[in-house]
Amino acid sequence: MFCRAWARPVASAVDRLAIAIATMPWAASAQAAEGVPRPAGVPVEFALLALTLLSIAFFHRRALHIALLGAAVVVTYRWLSGGFPGGPGLPGLLHHLHAHWVTLANLLLLITGFALVAEHFHQSRIPRHLPRLLPDDWKGGFVLLCLIFVLSAFLDNIAAALIGGTVAADVFRRRLHVGYLAAIVAASNAGGAGSVVGDTTTTMMWIQGANPADVLRAYAGAATALLVFGVPASIRQQRHSPIRKDPPDGAHLDWPRVFIVLKVLTVAIVANVAVNVLYPEAAETLPWIGLAVWGALLLASPLRGPSFAELPSSLRSSAFLLALVLTASLMPVSELPAPSWMTTLALGAISAVFDNIPLTALALEQGGYDWGMLAYAVGFGGSMLWFGSSAGVALCGLFPEGRSALHWIRDGWPVTLAYLAGFAVLLLTLGWQPQPLR
Repeated sequence: MFCRAWARPVASAVDRLAIAIATMPWAASAQAAEGVPRPAGVPVEFALLALTLLSIAFFHRRALHIALLGAAVVVTYRWLSGGFPGGPGLPGLLHHLHAHWVTLANLLLLITGFALVAEHFHQSRIPRHLPRLLPDDWKGGFVLLCLIFVLSAFLDNIAAALIGGTVAADVFRRRLHVGYLAAIVAASNAGGAGSVVGDTTTTMMWIQGANPADVLRAYAGAATALLVFGVPASIRQQRHSPIRKDPPDGAHLDWPRVFIVLKVLTVAIVANVAVNVLYPEAAETLPWIGLAVWGALLLASPLRGPSFAELPSSLRSSAFLLALVLTASLMPVSELPAPSWMTTLALGAISAVFDNIPLTALALEQGGYDWGMLAYAVGFGGSMLWFGSSAGVALCGLFPEGRSALHWIRDGWPVTLAYLAGFAVLLLTLGWQPQPLR
């Protein structure tokens, strides 16, 4: 572990190294793609992404600055070394941003919107009454993870993680172990893995023609994973900070806030189903789900106004995630190997540090995958690092103590073990069943 006195100069050196890589003579020459050099056989874009993620892992207190710098370096390199997927120069960059703006806008609106919903939920005092329903020992923490798992099957995993984290903060007196934070993220990601309306990646599969029944097979692995990581994480959390046995005196429910939370969740579910199920062609026109969440919040403001004090923190989390998503979208993902269960296992591990949306898009373009196994791998695999999924980034916006890759890996080891165990159960029971897109 680096001492604090060395953190700033080392981080500055890493920043200068990234800029130096992007401004080397070979990067500045607008040569053809086949002429671009590859250090150690690795495309330069992947090397820059790896450098960015390694810097984030060691200097998590400057994660936002590093992510923004990494995105700028990769954009600069692509500009100078051959252009973007949509063409060279500024037109190519604008075309690329236009192709991804709906996804980026939805992420921004959902992270900021559900941060306000989570604060409404907290101030409604519902979490203070949950100890009456949850068991008084470690099983209370596990039941809470199960509830997050179920909620995420119908609602975006960002919302499930934020609501689960808000409840956990109340019932555990806001003393959450990093391992339990990892478990909350894992539960939200696992719960959406088998539902075509529970995660962006599974919805993409459905729209492109994957059978929802094939995606549903992911729950064989996800349910196994929930048991493997949920029990040890809950036991460790109970030792770290015991669950409240009884609600505190005077904890009366704020019914207008309860109504607002239920209203926003209902609107989000209806919008999710309407856009991704009934009118999938509308999904690429506007960020409908994020707009629906914010519309419901603002329309309900005469009852109880949102706590806009939560916005700065959620905006920082959003900027961090959007920078990583933009960087990932510029990677040459077309160089991935042919579909197989081993490739799928590797994609899940890669999704811990590499956004799963472009990985899923590539798999759909290739075809020939087992969609349930892929949904489990890329959906749950991102839980192994705090910045590996949008749910993890959003939750760590509320709990900054989770923004350490080293602590997340050390204390959240049951999540990594659960990923391997769930994948093994999925492979051994249902096998590798690649299916064509309809």
